[in-house]
Amino acid sequence: MKYIFEVRIREGHTAEEYADAWVRASEIIQQAPGARGTELHQKIGDPNVLIAIASWDSKEQRDAMEGQHNPEVARIIRSAAPFCEITPLGEFEDPEWVVMPPGKRGR
Repeated sequence: MKYIFEVRIREGHTAEEYADAWVRASEIIQQAPGARGTELHQKIGDPNVLIAIASWDSKEQRDAMEGQHNPEVARIIRSAAPFCEITPLGEFEDPEWVVMPPGKRGR
């Protein structure tokens, strides 16, 4: 499953500031059972808009990680809060339909 959220960087701050905190928190979160990696994408034409995509084996494993309070992750997230606004876009199943160019492997 994928957990996707949008990050908007506030005026006077940079995507790099957020990315630094995001990497530090993600490195800890990715140690949880079921974690399959996370990506941070910058919007073309608007460097202050990012999309984060976290991949998990299951929603249950992601929910279990969320249920375990990690003070270091909480501290990192609080440190990033002043310079961004985060909007969860939702939780999505892995793709049901994939079309790949000829010669590339898909589902």
